[in-house]
Amino acid sequence: MTTLYKLTRQDNTTNGGNTSLIWGAGVSHTATGQGTRLCSADVIHAYTHPLLAVLLNPIHANYENPRLWRCEGEIVADDHGLKVGVKTLTTIEEITLPVVTTEQRVKFAILCAKQVCKDPKWNEWADKWLSGEDRSEEAAAEAAAVAEAAWAAWAAWAAEVGAGEIDLIALAEQAANSPSPAPQPIP
Repeated sequence: MTTLYKLTRQDNTTNGGNTSLIWGAGVSHTATGQGTRLCSADVIHAYTHPLLAVLLNPIHANYENPRLWRCEGEIVADDHGLKVGVKTLTTIEEITLPVVTTEQRVKFAILCAKQVCKDPKWNEWADKWLSGEDRSEEAAAEAAAVAEAAWAAWAAWAAEVGAGEIDLIALAEQAANSPSPAPQPIP
């Protein structure tokens, strides 16, 4: 079994195909589909790290004020590190949701883009933003002027992630400024 992480709404529910699933300590659910396709009834969605769950929530479940559970399951589908799918997932215990600031979210996004963007001007701006040297509106406007580089970076990102060469957990921890402490059970 692999340790994974599951976000739920405050009432411990998630969407499971056409129905809502209710989670809690020691609760298991099994996907109803026969394949291994993510975002379908084939698998149940989870994350490999608590920070990835929080950082990627807005583009996946988008739960407002979610709860986070440490879980166990066997990975059968992997979206290049963004999320994973399992046939059966068991929530073990609720853990403290990492607090991620807007600045840390921006840092994570920039660090991800830097993995693939080769535009020197954009990278110069990114390095200055990351170091805190220049976060001015003028600098941001100049960086926005190279938006084509950002779109090119996104295409390259997809290719690089597909090759499995980007360590999203390391980038998430770097964005949070230090490795995350071990998640603590909710008393």
